[in-house]
Order: sequence, then C-alpha cells, then structure tokens
Amino acid sequence: MTTRTAPDAPVPDPSTARTPRRPVDLLLGTAGLLLVAAIMLAVRVATDSGDAADPDRLRSIMPSGLLLFVAVGANLVIIVLVCYVVLRTLFTGRPRDLARAMASGVAAYVLASLINAALATLISPGQVPNPLTPAPDDVFTGATLGYVAAVLAFIRTMPTGLPRTRSVLWAGNTAVAVCALLAGVTSLLALVLTVLVGLTCAFLARYAIGAGAPAPADDRRLRAELERFGMTATTVARAGEDREGNPRHLAELDDGGRVEVTVLSSENTSGFWRRLRDLVFLRGPVAPRMLYGVRRRAEHAALMSYSARNAGVTVPRVLGVGELGPGTVVLVRELPGSLPLEDLDDDALTDDVLDLCWNGLGILHRHRIAHGGLSGATVGILGAAPERAGFTGIDRGTVAAPQMRISLDHAAMVTLLAMRVGAERAVDSAVRSLGVPATAAILPFLQPAGLPYPLRSGLRAHRGLLGRLRERMVETAPEAPAEPARLERMRPRTIVSFVVATAVGLVLLYQLTGVDFSTIGQADPAWAAAAFVMSTVCMVAAAMILVGFVPVPLPWWRTVMVQYAASFVRIAAPAGLGSIAVNTRFVTRAGAPAALALSAVGLTQLVGFLIHVPLLLVCAYLTGASYWTGFTPSPTVVGISIAGTAVVAVVLLSPRMRRAIASRTRPYLQGVLPRLLDMLQSPSSLLLGFGGTLLLTVGFVLCLYASVAAFTDPGTRVSLVAVAVVFLAGNAIGSAAPTPGGLGAVEAALIGGLTAVAGVPAAVALPAVLLFRLLTFWFPVLPGWAAFSHLQRREAI
Repeated sequence: MTTRTAPDAPVPDPSTARTPRRPVDLLLGTAGLLLVAAIMLAVRVATDSGDAADPDRLRSIMPSGLLLFVAVGANLVIIVLVCYVVLRTLFTGRPRDLARAMASGVAAYVLASLINAALATLISPGQVPNPLTPAPDDVFTGATLGYVAAVLAFIRTMPTGLPRTRSVLWAGNTAVAVCALLAGVTSLLALVLTVLVGLTCAFLARYAIGAGAPAPADDRRLRAELERFGMTATTVARAGEDREGNPRHLAELDDGGRVEVTVLSSENTSGFWRRLRDLVFLRGPVAPRMLYGVRRRAEHAALMSYSARNAGVTVPRVLGVGELGPGTVVLVRELPGSLPLEDLDDDALTDDVLDLCWNGLGILHRHRIAHGGLSGATVGILGAAPERAGFTGIDRGTVAAPQMRISLDHAAMVTLLAMRVGAERAVDSAVRSLGVPATAAILPFLQPAGLPYPLRSGLRAHRGLLGRLRERMVETAPEAPAEPARLERMRPRTIVSFVVATAVGLVLLYQLTGVDFSTIGQADPAWAAAAFVMSTVCMVAAAMILVGFVPVPLPWWRTVMVQYAASFVRIAAPAGLGSIAVNTRFVTRAGAPAALALSAVGLTQLVGFLIHVPLLLVCAYLTGASYWTGFTPSPTVVGISIAGTAVVAVVLLSPRMRRAIASRTRPYLQGVLPRLLDMLQSPSSLLLGFGGTLLLTVGFVLCLYASVAAFTDPGTRVSLVAVAVVFLAGNAIGSAAPTPGGLGAVEAALIGGLTAVAGVPAAVALPAVLLFRLLTFWFPVLPGWAAFSHLQRREAI
C-alpha cells in the first residue's frame, strides 16, 4: 500500500450540511403534472365516447355494508398510524421530514379537490362547482379521491425507517381505494388519476423541501466493514469529498498503512444535471456514462481499477466494496501515490514529464481503456525523479472503448497540457508520443463539447486556447482534417427552434380552429394568377440582385435556377441562411474567389437591409394618415420604432449577443465596402443590384396584396401601404425566427398584421396568408428540388 497522505479536512457540521435534492424527483413530478394536464384535456373527448363504466354494475359485486365496514376500519387505522408517525418525527427532532410529508399530503388533497372542481365544470358548465364535493357518479372519471392521494403522498415522503408502519399504511390506503371503486364512488381511471396526483405531489415535495441530510457514516460501522476485508482500523477521520461530492474518510490501519474510504450514497446527486444535459445534447460515444444506482457505480469503479492495473497503469487499487445500509455503499481503496499536475510548479513540467503523461495514457489506450475524465487533478507523476505517470478519477471510464473515446482522451490531454505549458509545447509533446498523423487526427475533436467538465470550465480562463492549438496542429500537419467531428446530437439552439416552432404552431392552431380550409379554393382566379406572377417575379428579382452584385459573369437562366434551389434548401435551414449558403457556393463555383463571393453575397444582404428598413418606416408612417393631427406619427410607426430600438439596445448591451452577431456577419461583411466601391464605378451593375432589391420587395408586397384581394369582396378596398407594412414587419420577424424559412412566425405575424394594421377580417386574412405562403414558400420547393439536383449534377453548386 502507498503511504502518501492527503491533508485532512475538518469534519463538516451536520447542522450546516447541504440538503440534498434529487433532480429525478423534479423530473418525475413535472412529468406527473403533464400527465394530469393531458388527462384533464382528454375528459371532454372521453365523456362523449360513452365508454364509462356502469357504477351499478360495480356495486353489485360486493355488499355495500361490507365495503363500508372495511373502508371505515382501514381509515381508522390510517388516521392512527399517521398521527403516530407525526408524533414520532416531532420527538426525534426532524422537522424537515415532517414538513416534507405534511406538505406533500396537503398538496395532494388540494390538487385532487381542484381536479374534482375542474371535472365538474367540464361536465356541467352551468353549475358552480364545490371543490370539496366529488364529481357525479356517471362521469367516466368519477371522483378523484383526495384522501387517498394525500395518504399516498404522505407514505412516499414520510421519514425513513418504520417498515411495518409503512406496510400497514400501504395496505390500508389500498383497501380504501378498492372499496371506493367497488362501491361505485369512483372509477378505475379516476383511481389512476388519484395515484398519479399523490405520486406527483410526493416527488415535488421531496425536491422542494429536500430529502433530508443523510446521516454521517458511523465510524463504528466503517470499522466493521474494514474488519470484514481483513483491515483493522485504529482511527477513521473525515477527509472532505471527492470530485463527485461523495464523502471521503481516511482510515489508519494497525499495520501502519492508510486507506481511503469513499461512501457512495443514492442521495448524492452532484453533477446530475450536468451529466443529463450532456447526455441529451451529445452523441452516444461522447455522452458521459449515466450509472444509475450506487452498486453499479461501485462495481464499475472496481472494474476500471482492475482493468487499468492489469494493463500496467498506476491507479489506486480497490481493496473492497461494502454496504452500510440501503442505498449506501462503501468503496475502500489505496491512497493515490501520484502527485497531481495541478500541484506541480510550471518549472517542474519538463518535456520528460509531458512524455510520461502521454506514455501512461498510451498504455491505457493500447488496452482499449478510455479515461474519460482527464484533468489536472486526475493526472499525476510518481516519484521524486519522475518515473511514470499515475491516474485517478477513472471510475467513470470505459473498457472496450471505441476509437472516438480514445480520440477524445487525446484531445483532453493536449488541452490539459496546453493550459500549463502552452499550445506549442503541448502539440510538440503529442507529436513525440503519437506521431504526426495521430496528432493531426486530434484536430477534429478539439471542441469544448467533447472535453471533461473541469477542462471545459478551465477554458474560460484560457480564452482562445483551442484556436491556438488548432493553428499549431495545422502548422505541424497541414494535411490535418479541418472539418470538426460531429460530437453533438443536438445544440441548444435546436431546442430553442423546436420550442419556438411549437409555440407558434399552437398559436396558429388556435387561429385555425373553426376555419373552413375549402375557402382557399374560392380565391378569385384573376387575383390568384396575379399573385402567382408576382411570386415568379420575385425569383427573377433575386437573380438580378446576384448578377448585379457579383463581379464575375453569371448566366441568367442558371442564376434563376439557383434561386429556386435556395428555396428548396431553406425549408431545412433558418431564414436567410439557406439562400446565403447556396448563392455563395454558386458564385464560388462560377470562378469567384471565396473571399470575393462572401463579400458579394454579404453586400446583397446589406443592401436589402438598407432598403427594407426605410421602406418599413415610411410605409408605417403613411398608414397613420388619420393620425396626422399636429404631424404626429401613427401608433404603428411608434410601435415599430420602439420594438426596433429595444432589439438594437438588447443586442448592443449584451456582450454575448454582440459577439454572436459579429461572428455570424463578419465573414459576409468583411469585403463589403471594397466591393461597394467597385460597384460605384459600374452604373449598370449598381442599377441592376439596387433595382433587383427594390423589385424583390415590391414583388412580395404585390403578391401579398393580390392574395388578400383574391378573397376580398369587390366593393372592399384594402390599403396597399398597410399591406406593405404588414409584409415588411412580418418578413423581419421571419428573418429573426430560428425556424426554417421563418415557418410559423411569418404566418402568425402576417395574419395578425393584416387584421390589426390593414383592417382585413380574420376570415379573409387567413386564406390570403395561406395562399401567399403557398406561392412564395411551398410551391417553389418542387422546382427547387429539381433545380438543386440539376445544378449538383452540373457541379454548379
């Protein structure tokens, strides 16, 4: 056994211990609330289906007198036992446990009563419901049993121990529920809802109030477990916590040795949310291991220790795995004999030390073992004159590791060393140990998402470190793959896009309720044809813009096809990004350098913005002709100005948003000014570019106006200026929305704008917007797919 000692930490005061809260309780409680809401939404459909159980049929199963007798007896037993538990908890001085159980019971009863009132309202809208009275017998849901739900929640959150009392409470509560079902007081579905309410409130109460601080490990029991493994401890002292928040103890043995005793408890959920987030957002091989249950964690730690030592790598040996009680496992192992890198001075980190770290990691990888948690605290060296590397924190590593996990270990090691000795020395050490090809293969994995959490946090103090590492690797191996590896299953912005699309979809669904979609077929043919012509003009105008702003000659017909191809791509990309990517690729393939292509496409976006904003403000001002008393602007332009100012202020005042927008627009706007100066020397190109931009906006406005006119009565006049305001504002919203093509956001904005600004009835606005989006968004998809395939075959994009 090693004799290196760790500094003893003071024993924490139990009165100030952090109250553990299980994130799983919050997830289960939230899921329960969602299920309750789903059941309540289904009440109307289910009550109309006529599938309700017949209460009289249930009453005939057993005599009502016998059911009443059993229910009364069970209720009396429950009342007595609940009082006993409350008194015992008060006497033992555990107010938090009592508060948790009482809060969950009260919450369950209140929620069940509110559900009863809601059911009565849904079933009998004309009556004023009483939350304390059950719903009618003939309702398929029957009455939720608030009393049963309260007792169920109480049992789930009552203090630990008292197994016999808990069992009798379960039996009594079950008897009451069964008697109520057989007596026809409630139904089976209502009983399921009752159980769901009780469990939901129990989970939420456990998370809100806490599960109660776990009692510190008893020294006597720890010594007994050590005796079981043949180790006699003279003293056992608390030594803080490990990196996962598990209590550590140092035990002095009678033979002079020392061992580390780690207590793994099911109540410890440190890092759960972080691992869950990584599990959701990262791909399978990259996501951290979610080892549920303390036994699995202890068994995996023993497996990793045995596998690493069998491979010849120095890691603390697991000496025994014991049990202190239900949900509490003891892990006994040697003290680490290595000195962590984070405790070494910079001068001590010589090239030999760096090579030792790589060699130790290489031994692990040759045996298909991935560490998965490399950091300054888990990588160290052994001996005063460094002889070899030692590792700790391998408990969540991987045996039979896939190549991706090994590559991630390489990326973590080079990042760790770069934090201490710089990017140049770190990459050079990797080249000495791995060779140039293997070092170049690390480049795609140098991403924060694939690094262990301690390194990810450390990068905040080393801004630009990963960029310097990439540059050094490219200098060392110019053939290194530049495309980053796909480590993320989904990004947070994907979740945001989904949430926004769902919210907008619900708004549209609410607006579409009761609408007869056959009205879209009642459009005036002449106006519908005019709208189609304008949508086609928009494609030609987009081609004019690109031909005018790009300095290399572009064939007209192929440029128009590219605009249709961009329409096909934008159904899978946020608004604007698809067309930018396709146009940039087309200009590059036409012979323009990449930088010039980016600047030309960026110029089209800038000119569009410079024309879009003034048109929006002018048209918005013109819509307020009736508000021109004293030359004051209309409420529309005031609202748009306030909204635009607020958006700009938020962007400018938030450094994170400012950097994000700058990084997104910088590649497209870097060469815009020189390209604009070149265009000033070519009036024809300038006229073609600016004229196409203006024609594109006018074409969209006239298309929307024709769509509205297609459903408007002949004698009704719609303001063209108001329609222009609606389109310009809706297009701005669609450009900001993260959904593909602004899907959902544009429809909601146009429908709302036509009804609020242009005064168009909702019955006209809805089919008009649907026709407009059909012609400008959905119809170009089919020819766009054909154009995209044709251009790809011709290698034009």
